[in-house]
Amino acid sequence: MAVLCFVLDLCSLSPPLLRDLKQCFLQLANLYAISSHSSFQPPSDSLRDRIGLCYVSNNRISSSHELKIAYSPRGNFNLRDFHHAVNNLPGDAFLPEIDDSGALLSSDVKLPSVLSDQVLYSWGGKDFMRKVIVLSSCLTEKIDSDMKGILADAADKCVSVEFVLFEQSASYLSNVQENINCFATSLSDLDNCSFQTYLPDTRVFHSLVKRWLQDLKDDMEEPLQARFIFKSNLVGSLNQISCSLSISVSQIIDGFSACQTCRCHGIVLDNAVKDKADRPSCPVTGNDLGTANVIDNSVKVGDKTILFMPSFQSSMKLHQVSSPIDFNVIERTNLSSLSEGVMFGTSHYVAPSACNEIETSSDEMFKPELNFQLFQGICSALHSMDQGLICSSYCNVETMRETAFHCYYILQPSENGPMLLRRLAALEEVLPRPDINPFIHSSVSKDIQNAIHESVLKVDFVLITSY
Repeated sequence: MAVLCFVLDLCSLSPPLLRDLKQCFLQLANLYAISSHSSFQPPSDSLRDRIGLCYVSNNRISSSHELKIAYSPRGNFNLRDFHHAVNNLPGDAFLPEIDDSGALLSSDVKLPSVLSDQVLYSWGGKDFMRKVIVLSSCLTEKIDSDMKGILADAADKCVSVEFVLFEQSASYLSNVQENINCFATSLSDLDNCSFQTYLPDTRVFHSLVKRWLQDLKDDMEEPLQARFIFKSNLVGSLNQISCSLSISVSQIIDGFSACQTCRCHGIVLDNAVKDKADRPSCPVTGNDLGTANVIDNSVKVGDKTILFMPSFQSSMKLHQVSSPIDFNVIERTNLSSLSEGVMFGTSHYVAPSACNEIETSSDEMFKPELNFQLFQGICSALHSMDQGLICSSYCNVETMRETAFHCYYILQPSENGPMLLRRLAALEEVLPRPDINPFIHSSVSKDIQNAIHESVLKVDFVLITSY
């Protein structure tokens, strides 16, 4: 099991960059809260606390850098407290130091304080692996010998450290690349350390959230063991193969409903509480709640999970979808390389509708007929290219309700019939494939191959058509 500890260098993170990182942390916490349970096991009422959040800021009185712990992972994960910790990160700590050449001076990120019994080593248990992720816009030129010793000791305790540098595009940072190369070289002999550079971009932030979520979920899914038994022997007296089953996607729950919660405990204010004397009160203490003590942007997922959305995001009022449903075509993809593992849910046949009206300047052609010809033309074109269309929609066609995030679908053609609409997993839901490289490159002897071929031919054959 793994514990992630984020260390933010607030002195070098500009307010816009810090705002984007806050959204990353809130999204990570929400996704962890609603998608971390194993598909092979019943969900439990609690979720293990495995995210730590620290930051380094400058003490304006002593002019020294100080490490602050915003959230410590202890016991069960408290989503409300984590959201509060993220939202309360100081927004006025940006204080970059610039040398005579105009380059940013590196700040002390206090790694020795993080890698200590008082902080990181007191989180989790003996069976936990730990990973420290340092987020900064300016790092020191190289790791000195003392720091190398601390990082080497961390490796002995199964701790990895990743340095993430957000590069600045300002023209005055002329020596940035030289410093990056020097820093990367100084880490090259430390197996437990890695270094990544990124340009702040929306796609980069989405990919970081997915990577961090996977770090948290790597050990959540234990593969099931299975056997495939044949009627006749494959080789010798063996008539079965042993395999492991791993899920390919971790479906995110999309049953969201807006609600209000008390800020003190994060508990939903039901109608009975809210209607009491027209003034809400805390369900735990019974104390009256003012406007500032009520969180309006809360979302209820299922019966027990409450997500606390960013303060600037309005509450989602999701409702039943009415016909027709809009699917926006966004991309094409080759069907030959499409993984069946990323498709799930109910498949829907797609046929041209006779009631669809299309404007046309031709008086000789009926509108339903033109719609039919357009459908057949698209289907034929896609079939000839062996390609499908990727579509997005805010509708989940299985529940027929709006969703808080995009649902993705693929429209697959046929040669002379209807098309097929299938649900695709979003990037946040796709899990990495099991490592089978050791088996891919192993050769099968000709005798075994021939024996298997004969055995497979003995399996009854049936023709299945989709259209």
